[in-house]
Amino acid sequence: MADITKENVKHVAHLARLAITDEEAEKFTKQLSKIVDYAEMLNELDTDEIEPTTHVLDFKNVLRKDEPKQWITQEEALKNAPDKKDGHFRVPSVME
Repeated sequence: MADITKENVKHVAHLARLAITDEEAEKFTKQLSKIVDYAEMLNELDTDEIEPTTHVLDFKNVLRKDEPKQWITQEEALKNAPDKKDGHFRVPSVME
């Protein structure tokens, strides 16, 4: 991987609309280089026998199975409505 330069840091800061000083750019260059070096250590690991994962935790679906059911009809739903019109519930206006 290419080394992170002070110019790279300044360019990314410019794209992010961040104003950084030369001292900050130097500091961030060192910090980001250490981070990249640490991440590069992962390339040294033997992962041939490791199965890829999509998530580190073993999640299971705890919701019920989605199965179609017969629900009440529109007429049954509106049967006890205090106010209805054209097959819909009528409610007081909340906006003027």
